[in-house]
Amino acid sequence: MKIIRDISEMNRVSENLRRKNISIGFVPTMGALHEGHLRLIRAARRDNRRVIVSIFLNPAQFGPREDLKRYPRPLGRDIALCRKEGVDMIFHPSSSDMYPAGFKTFVTVEGLSEVLCGRLRPGHFRGVATVVAKLFNIIRPDEAYFGQKDFQQAVIIQQMCRDLNIPVKLKVLGIVRDEDGLALSSRNAYLDRAQRLEARLLSRSLLLGKKLFRKGVRDPRRIIVKIKSFVAKGRLAKIEYAAIVDPKTLNPVKRVTEKSVLALAVRFGGTRLIDNTSMGKNKDA
Repeated sequence: MKIIRDISEMNRVSENLRRKNISIGFVPTMGALHEGHLRLIRAARRDNRRVIVSIFLNPAQFGPREDLKRYPRPLGRDIALCRKEGVDMIFHPSSSDMYPAGFKTFVTVEGLSEVLCGRLRPGHFRGVATVVAKLFNIIRPDEAYFGQKDFQQAVIIQQMCRDLNIPVKLKVLGIVRDEDGLALSSRNAYLDRAQRLEARLLSRSLLLGKKLFRKGVRDPRRIIVKIKSFVAKGRLAKIEYAAIVDPKTLNPVKRVTEKSVLALAVRFGGTRLIDNTSMGKNKDA
């Protein structure tokens, strides 16, 4: 397995693979890998002749009072996991190379970036779209793999690729959960024991919403009221939003259907967790 830190070298390597018609599967990450990331890597390994994983903690997607400084950085462990999973290359650039002095260009996907998490984290998705566009330009993968837990992010990247004619096939894989239902996230490491126990409210709230839908409730307001009341039972939980939206436009729905997505953001102390599920039949919640 090769670790590449230089952007020009990554360009050369990927271009050489393309000239030889060797398919590239790409998994972008910020490190602190968990089983959710590993499943993306395995899918890329199954579908492509070469697998590249980026490990880059992107400062452009963190707000001034967010957790950039304390975000976990277990690089040695991440490298070992990638090696075990048969990753061919890790791209691990520096922030100064990705955003050199004088950097002025950002990508904004309007309409999708200002709702849900974007409403509470202004500028976050501008940072996400910008870094993903840069990574796609540097690596030029055939296929890129994302997780459904970051549902809004996946919708935004799909729109960006369509609008900018980026020739990358996106594959979005289902949410990976712990035994108690909590969606895997690098930020779960921040939770203390009491918060970790209460964090089960997220997946249970999703199950409640789906149960109401199966019982025939189609008014999104009724479902959201029930969910907010359920989360409010948590002593440590503070709900930021509960919404039922169209899976493509992210607009709130007037009538819930199987395609509608129920999305949640809840804080447990200083840790903000997100989760979501389609209201139809799936394995996520």
